[in-house]
Amino acid sequence: MNYTLNQLRIFLKIVQTESITKASEELHLTQPAVSIQLKNFQEQFEIPLTEIVGKKIFITDFGREIGAAAESILNEVHAINHKVNAYKGHLTGRLKISVASTGKYVIPYFLSPFLKKYKNIELMLDVTNKTRVIESLIKNEVDFALVSVIPEKMNFQKIKLMPNKLFLVGNKEQTFDPISNDKSILESIPLIFREEGSATRDAMETYIDKIQLTGIKKMEFVSNETIKQAIIAGLGFSIMPMIGLRNELSNDQLQIIPMEGLPICTDWYLIYLENKKLSPIAKAFIDFINSEKENIIEDNFSWVDKY
Repeated sequence: MNYTLNQLRIFLKIVQTESITKASEELHLTQPAVSIQLKNFQEQFEIPLTEIVGKKIFITDFGREIGAAAESILNEVHAINHKVNAYKGHLTGRLKISVASTGKYVIPYFLSPFLKKYKNIELMLDVTNKTRVIESLIKNEVDFALVSVIPEKMNFQKIKLMPNKLFLVGNKEQTFDPISNDKSILESIPLIFREEGSATRDAMETYIDKIQLTGIKKMEFVSNETIKQAIIAGLGFSIMPMIGLRNELSNDQLQIIPMEGLPICTDWYLIYLENKKLSPIAKAFIDFINSEKENIIEDNFSWVDKY
């Protein structure tokens, strides 16, 4: 057998996600690249690792055993790397963070200067929906989670990062009277929602219930990027986090529509389990956030204040 660490890493992610599409997204690879590596890995075993039924991939019992072995091997490789760096006197190890999907516009700006300061730290960043983020935190799969809605009935510590504002967004084709900014506007336009489990969707539905809006034309998409393109194309309107709209607003592709009761204002929080034994890296990240977050916000997010 001549499998590589990269093949082990890819197969383990397929086992964890039970999807080539999701594995490719989380690994930041193309689907064909993941499929090719799976094929090359499978060729080294006489027993099937996976089965395709319809269009869905299923992991065989043998495949799950190989996945468990792959995880063990990769953990040992990480341990070796960490020990080498530890002997060199460097802060070393892995920092694992799960981020609600809109948080991808936020967390890189807090991570980049931290990782430049500590060059031997390995980052594992999972960008997914709110439900999966909380699940990974409960299972102790990550050190931190970035959320805009604080989970209930959980014992955790929280660090407030920055505000999160959601506005009604449309393309530039339609004009609205800024004075008549009542719910009648929403009754006349198709609205685009995020998928179930999204914090943005929860905020949008809470607002619609509050203003007692009924009979709306409704569509649903699974990502903010898809929703932005749909709005630009004229499919509809949506209530979206400002933090992900900078380029489209600057390019005059989208407009903020004044609306009574908007923006919806929440906050981004970095949270972690209250009883978790933090690693030296996790402690260093907390110290870094507490000392540098105001500078990071001023340097990268001050543009939001003009809206």
